[in-house]
Amino acid sequence: MFTIGDFARHGRVSVRMLRHYDSTGLLHPAHVDPASGYRYYTAAQLARLNRIIALKDLGFTLQQVRDIVEEKVSAEELRGMLRLRRAELETAMAAAGARLVQVEARLRAIESEGHMPTNDAVIKSVPAVRVAELTATAASFEPEDIGPVIGPLYDELFQRLGSAGVTPTGPGVAYYEDAPEGGGKISVHAAVQVTAPLRDDAFRILDLPSLDQAATIVHRGSMDTVLPTAQTLARWIDANGYQSTGYPREISLECPENRDDWVTELQAPVTRT
Repeated sequence: MFTIGDFARHGRVSVRMLRHYDSTGLLHPAHVDPASGYRYYTAAQLARLNRIIALKDLGFTLQQVRDIVEEKVSAEELRGMLRLRRAELETAMAAAGARLVQVEARLRAIESEGHMPTNDAVIKSVPAVRVAELTATAASFEPEDIGPVIGPLYDELFQRLGSAGVTPTGPGVAYYEDAPEGGGKISVHAAVQVTAPLRDDAFRILDLPSLDQAATIVHRGSMDTVLPTAQTLARWIDANGYQSTGYPREISLECPENRDDWVTELQAPVTRT
């Protein structure tokens, strides 16, 4: 038999954790000395300890762990629990990956302050254009709120266009407005240029108004990394005596399968200050 200290070392856990498992009924010692109260464990109990730790690391509660190791959960129920936990972990990993992309974008924006060339920014007029669009609401204009909304919108839009026999005739045009309900929410418009009669059923076809003056810049790469380019444009607007009058439009000039090869023009409506 092992003392509690030896068993903790072999199991790579703390003595405190073993005492906790004992008190909660998850893992009792094989023997407790009645005189001294010392706890003793056997090598065979390492198997149960390993299962407890593995299930805890998967995020199960102590009660769920107890039910599983004591075989109070059927094999089918256990498979269902593991599938659900796998889905939760995959979702968490995807969210963490998205956050990492945004952290890296913020870092690049900080590193590029005062260094990124702004001579690619120009003022031009933007003509009116007819688009087909779908609209949804995002919680904010932060990238982690916009991305999960606009991607599915475009997927659904192109599916509906195909079903209706409407063929896009130009690039995608994403644009944004403050949502009517306020609270920082954003109306997200996923649009694409078309030549078709105005309609408003499975999708909306409308004429997007012209912009008399727009400060524009081209972003190369995934829209997940647009922040440094967007802030370069903002600095150019401020430095050249203009004032923004709305959210920038995003014109998808090139959208190959590899998102890192995307080319997008930002068009920020402006006026002279």
